[in-house]
Amino acid sequence: MKFGLHAEGGDNSIDDYFKTRGLGFGREARRRIILGTYVLSSGYYDAYYGQAQNMKAAITKELREAFEDVDLIATPTTPTPAFKFGEKSDPLSMYLADIFTVPGNISGCPSISLPSGRVDNLPVGLLLTADLGSEKTLFEASKDFETLAN
Repeated sequence: MKFGLHAEGGDNSIDDYFKTRGLGFGREARRRIILGTYVLSSGYYDAYYGQAQNMKAAITKELREAFEDVDLIATPTTPTPAFKFGEKSDPLSMYLADIFTVPGNISGCPSISLPSGRVDNLPVGLLLTADLGSEKTLFEASKDFETLAN
């Protein structure tokens, strides 16, 4: 099967692929699914998968070492306040907005994003990440934060 990676409609586009399958993902989710499928396809699997596995192991190791000294890691959820509706459409901006969520997603460590105020009337979030198996600590800290914030 051949996929195009262009964002607009047309032959072999992401939109056409998903429309024919009836899946209700948003445009960015569809783009990421197709990109992942493409990278893991024949010819790219060996080049990228091994590197990705090595990076996953390194990130997981660093987080596990950090959790020897702390119970939680707090970062902003995104490096900027939320985008205004329709303000960003290029994939790179979207990927960069996820930068702080990547370590938890890659390592499998539980994380939660909490509303933590506004900047220029746009919402910002606090991301808490806990060690594997420490969901109870994560939930308790989240509840405490929400109580203090209100």
